[in-house]
Amino acid sequence: MNVPVRRLLCLTVLSAGLLTAQAPSGESLYGKNCAQCHDTGIGRAPARDALHAMTPEQVLAAMETGPMISMVVNVNADGRRAIATFITGRQFGHPLDTTPSAQAMCPAAAHANFKPAVGPAWIGWGGNTSNTRFQNAAGAGITANQVPRLKLKWAFGFPGELNANAHPTYAGGRIFIGSPSGKVYSLDAATGCIHWYIDAGSQVRAAITVAKIETAAGSLNAAFFGDAKATVWAVNAATGRQLWKTKADDYPVARLTGSAVFYDGQLYVPVASGEEGSGASATYECCKFRGSLVALDAATGKRIWKTYTIDQPAKPTIRNKLGTQLWGPSGAPIWSTPAIDTKLHIVYVTTGDNYSEPGTQTSDAFMAIDLKTGKKLWTHQMTADDAYTSACRLPDRTNCPTANGPDFDFGASPILVTLASGKRVLVAGQKSGIVHALDPDNRGAILWQARVGKGGSMGGVQWGSASDGTNVYVANSDIKRIMLTYSNMTDTDASQGGGMYALRLENGERMWYTPPPGCGARKRCSPAQSAAVSAMPGVAFSGSVDGHLRAYSAASGAIVWDFDTIRTYKTVNGVEARGGSLDGPGPVIAGGMVFADSGYATAGGQPGNALLAFSVDGK
Repeated sequence: MNVPVRRLLCLTVLSAGLLTAQAPSGESLYGKNCAQCHDTGIGRAPARDALHAMTPEQVLAAMETGPMISMVVNVNADGRRAIATFITGRQFGHPLDTTPSAQAMCPAAAHANFKPAVGPAWIGWGGNTSNTRFQNAAGAGITANQVPRLKLKWAFGFPGELNANAHPTYAGGRIFIGSPSGKVYSLDAATGCIHWYIDAGSQVRAAITVAKIETAAGSLNAAFFGDAKATVWAVNAATGRQLWKTKADDYPVARLTGSAVFYDGQLYVPVASGEEGSGASATYECCKFRGSLVALDAATGKRIWKTYTIDQPAKPTIRNKLGTQLWGPSGAPIWSTPAIDTKLHIVYVTTGDNYSEPGTQTSDAFMAIDLKTGKKLWTHQMTADDAYTSACRLPDRTNCPTANGPDFDFGASPILVTLASGKRVLVAGQKSGIVHALDPDNRGAILWQARVGKGGSMGGVQWGSASDGTNVYVANSDIKRIMLTYSNMTDTDASQGGGMYALRLENGERMWYTPPPGCGARKRCSPAQSAAVSAMPGVAFSGSVDGHLRAYSAASGAIVWDFDTIRTYKTVNGVEARGGSLDGPGPVIAGGMVFADSGYATAGGQPGNALLAFSVDGK
């Protein structure tokens, strides 16, 4: 899946959360991320003496807005500043302060008005437990005719970040959202002021789920989220006070990227990992992680059941050419958000590839699991024998499985839809470039399949689609990465990728296709449409790696609104913010507004740290 960026000359395999917990050592981080180039004269890398003559602000700018973005995309803000002070031997004129100012906070009187059961909502990743990513007319608060008049109402800046890649949630007139450094915010949707914020200590990328729970002290509204250390948190949604936290998986590089789904008092948590990246090292004993789905009691965090995507733990298999012991089978992570079938009492998930051999029948698959017991009911695999690690794309391919991919994970969530005829469809797009529609009432039998892209390691359908009950709206990534020299380790091909499709849910027939507008002369640009799609009556929204957020007519595919997010913003919280690529999360539509992240520096994208709010009336 979309693991940390792979580097040719300065390969560093970083585990999830490695650089988020303790005060960073600039010397150590420089040694791991920079020394192999700057201390050895590789390519056009400035020598260490040249770096020493620069100011820390200049070095930091090279890492955050210049040629070194790709090299430090997995190093947090404190770590980047530590590198800059170490290599220059000087301190910054102004320390980084991520604490919100008093002016950024909401008035105390506003806190009492939180009523998530009243008014529109977009809960979690899919907006509902079926993952349709569709907002109805009442919830949207705007019409298709008004969408072309959308204007920026406010912008919020995530301090010190290169990415804005956590999906927003809308409930009770508030936005709930995490950040790469682990800050979690509750913002006023109308103004962007901060009701509360907490520090989870590790990246929070998964969408936040808000739901009412019953506790010994009475009922309350809780906000649930997962982090990059595979910890599930529950906090009071009104105040941010911690209620409980539970480890979903103890594996060292386990992580939570898909949103936890709440249903009938239980929380269903998908578990993925960063071991696909860790496995690139020839000395790493690849691999032992198994994906899983965990059911928790939402009131207490107590585990009810845990179902692994691979039944048996990994066993020793062969040794690689260095003599490192390899293990298998492994992988089949669950990157995405589950869907709930209330009719059959089933939870559906889609899975990723295997990390090592032998392959399993549960990788790159749809899987149906009993809601109450965790029993696997059926599995339908879409790509067999797909074993892959990051080594498969690097000069040292020692730990690349013999299958060598093709790395056709499902990063997209399953969508459960009931058609006007009463027929039900379970649909999801895959990185293979194929959209699959299954029959949930016939053990996942294939109804239809439709190709929308060439597919690839970051191709096809990356993060998900949206459905209005008649069509499914699908954005194609097919992003092409170009591995270059030191000055820009990863770039994108401006001539490849992108495109928006509408497919009829009944039979997969293509209703329309809109090609990507293209990048023009913009550098570090790709027309790929990797981000998740969101929809409302008459309109589908799709973000692009080129930084544009576009609205498409659901009837014809015509682009009816286009906003270029790559610019600097004056933010409501006083933080310097800029827009960048749109990748990962899709926009949220609710209460007459549209909310979207901008900034995705991973693997050639444009960095950014902005959350943008649009409305018809603007400012």
